[in-house]
Amino acid sequence: MSTIVPAVVSAAINPAPVGKPGDFDFLTGEWRIHNKFREGEKWIEFPAEATVVGILGGIASIEELRIPARGFSGMGLRLLDVEKKIWSDHFVNAKSGVVAVPGELGVFEEGVGTFLSESEGAQGPELYRGVWDRITPKSCRWFQGTSRDGGKTWDDNWFMDWTRIS
Repeated sequence: MSTIVPAVVSAAINPAPVGKPGDFDFLTGEWRIHNKFREGEKWIEFPAEATVVGILGGIASIEELRIPARGFSGMGLRLLDVEKKIWSDHFVNAKSGVVAVPGELGVFEEGVGTFLSESEGAQGPELYRGVWDRITPKSCRWFQGTSRDGGKTWDDNWFMDWTRIS
């Protein structure tokens, strides 16, 4: 195991077992997305759109993400381990067709979904975090970040503000 703070690693690998079918139902539909993404020291903004469907009685959510301004598309795949009550969040870049494994693991608590994974980065152990928050019937936000100090601080580098169109 890496040198990341053990309690944070435990949270990343073993979130509280409170996931349930339907947690991602809020995301089903058609969306416009405003992106704010950091490339190096510069923040760039660009539009995107997504179509999301929930299947298998709410234990799976599939997202098709389209970012024409960046020549990019991909698929989010979120699956609930019904027995463990933990969600895994995976991504597939359309250019590779490869599912990112392991996915980020997480659950929703008090209206916020937090998903964590760990990896060895160029400068040592890193935690990755994706968060769903500000969830309403018409909008939500997702953002991601990296921590190199075991989750004490986060370098958030991508914000997506979602607005429902149907």
